[in-house]
Amino acid sequence: MTKKREYEDDYPDKTLYIPGPTEVREDVIEAMCEPMFGHRMDRMTDLYTTIVEDTKEFLGTDNEVVILTGSGTEFWEASTLNLVDENILVPTCGSFSERHANVAERLGKNVDRLEYDWGQAIKPEDIRETLEQSDTQYDVVATVMNESSTGVRNPIEEIGDVVADYPDTYFVVDAVSSLGGDYVDIDDHNIDVIFASSQKAFAMPPGLAICVVSDDAYERELETDSASWYGGFQRTIDYYERKGQTHSTPAIPIMLAYRKQMKHMLEEGHDARDQRHQEMAEYTREWAREHFDMFPEEGYESQTVSCIENTQDIDVAATIDAVSEEYDFVFSNGYGSQLGEETFRIGHMGEHDLESITELTDAIEDVADL
Repeated sequence: MTKKREYEDDYPDKTLYIPGPTEVREDVIEAMCEPMFGHRMDRMTDLYTTIVEDTKEFLGTDNEVVILTGSGTEFWEASTLNLVDENILVPTCGSFSERHANVAERLGKNVDRLEYDWGQAIKPEDIRETLEQSDTQYDVVATVMNESSTGVRNPIEEIGDVVADYPDTYFVVDAVSSLGGDYVDIDDHNIDVIFASSQKAFAMPPGLAICVVSDDAYERELETDSASWYGGFQRTIDYYERKGQTHSTPAIPIMLAYRKQMKHMLEEGHDARDQRHQEMAEYTREWAREHFDMFPEEGYESQTVSCIENTQDIDVAATIDAVSEEYDFVFSNGYGSQLGEETFRIGHMGEHDLESITELTDAIEDVADL
């Protein structure tokens, strides 16, 4: 049984290079300290409409944006309840895509998996073949954009173009660990639902789920007999249209932080932010191949999380501890028992830049004697 461990006030500050949460600007943290106000006041309307419309502008989408208190994975459940009557196709290539399939099963849906070895990427031609040859009419194809357990970036744009040829099938994308740090043209690639979490590439405190919803997905929910109550598209979008607020009490301080950070993101620009993440990813891959190797299939490496194969058989856990102790930098081991010591992961997302990533890799070289 878990016992209480008292939270102290003297923990050392650590720079986070994990797959999230990531580093947050000081003025974004400070924005959470405004005096509290009511979630039905005009001030809340000003706040919520600002963050919703700024998000649309940053992402370059004409689709609806929903921002709710919760984890981005709330929309695993909500999109399944809102769009799936019976059948869903979930390509799995790692822990989080597999978890998406598990959620759908727990919700009583018929789940067909298109299974790939961990480290391999989902292929659009396999999606097409499955949709063409299966006797099942799939309501949804659900794909992870950035499989952070393996460092794979799936080609969701091409997959969306395939699903577009099947108008009765909707396309749902889990972009929890990539949206905001890896550019995707949502409207041009038939993405009906794409969702993320605030604490990843958006570089905000944890606690908000961001979801972009197409008109087709909204209309689809209207036709169903049941839908998610908390994350229902009709409920959230209609309330926003009527009131400019959330239907349930939100985490106001985190939305204040979101407002501040989204202004920074708009100032940088989506293209420039994407380019900065590309530079960090390319550097990390070059460094990894010099000293170790990359775990993901070549050509499908993530732009926000590098999963590095431990070809030198270093003690990953001990190296992580030593880097944390000596440099106050924190990076991550491989995900779960399958990859725990066989890989390690570096999160290069949010407000990190090439200089800060170099500081981490220098620290790893020093501690591991590379």
